[in-house]
Amino acid sequence: MEYLEFEQPIKELQEQLSSCRSVGEDNGVDVKQACKQIEVAIEESKKKIYSNLTPWQKVQLSRHPSRPYSLDYIYAITDNTFIELHGDRGFGDDKAMIGGMGKINGTPFMIIGQQKGKNTKERQYRRFGMPNPEGYRKALRLMKLAEKFNMPIITLMDTPGAYPGLEAEERGQGEAIARNIYEMLNLTVPVISVVIGEGASGGALGIGVGNLVYMMENTWYSVISPENCSTILWRTWEFKEQAASQMKMTPNDMLELKIIDGIIGEPLGGAHYNPAKAAESLKEQILKSYGELKRLSGAELKRQRQDKYIAMGEFSG
Repeated sequence: MEYLEFEQPIKELQEQLSSCRSVGEDNGVDVKQACKQIEVAIEESKKKIYSNLTPWQKVQLSRHPSRPYSLDYIYAITDNTFIELHGDRGFGDDKAMIGGMGKINGTPFMIIGQQKGKNTKERQYRRFGMPNPEGYRKALRLMKLAEKFNMPIITLMDTPGAYPGLEAEERGQGEAIARNIYEMLNLTVPVISVVIGEGASGGALGIGVGNLVYMMENTWYSVISPENCSTILWRTWEFKEQAASQMKMTPNDMLELKIIDGIIGEPLGGAHYNPAKAAESLKEQILKSYGELKRLSGAELKRQRQDKYIAMGEFSG
């Protein structure tokens, strides 16, 4: 387990617990009571730390290297039926964007998400979860396929942004994201979108136009990352914590601003402490949301989604 800077008190207690257990095993001494006291201290420390997280600390948790990614959740919530589909039928297959069909409690869904890597080699392979234009075009192809067969869509957002490379711009990154937003507003099947990690900029919004949109508890959703915001305003990353606080990017902020429809709780300490429990919470919310949306006709789903986004922001003539 990797620990973030603000988690160091928990790390120290965990090391004490490991040492206590080792002493008992090596010397045949009964240390149950001593270990129990440390376990209680760990639990109290977790409650104290995680109940008072700053926006920047939530950003750090959203990037935790042990946090579950899209494929982890997909395999956990589907009935061992997920079939990944590849390619945009135009340029290639983007490994940063994954998608395919899978059943959840017997109901078929088209599931699309951004995928990061768990080690250096896999991160390079997945381009750190930053899709190229062909990734967004693959996602759109799968959404249109789902619409053709009247299949509900789930999208899982977890990206630091769309890939900013020259080749991405040459192949029409901006157009691909804009096209997805336009087409998603006109889909006639239920769309449920969830921010499971980082929800950065158009990179996330390119698959995030849903009838119902949720954020997991320790995630963020914004037009720009705190570091880049700090760089633009102060020409340095040093004010990233201040930027995170001012940007209103946490789940509670997004819910208050009516950008999202709800927050999905995580295990104490974050999804990486208990991925199975986090996946179960995600699954419950998806099934509940689908139960609400499946009552609507295609035209009603389209209108509800369009009205949802038109209502965001304020306009004056």
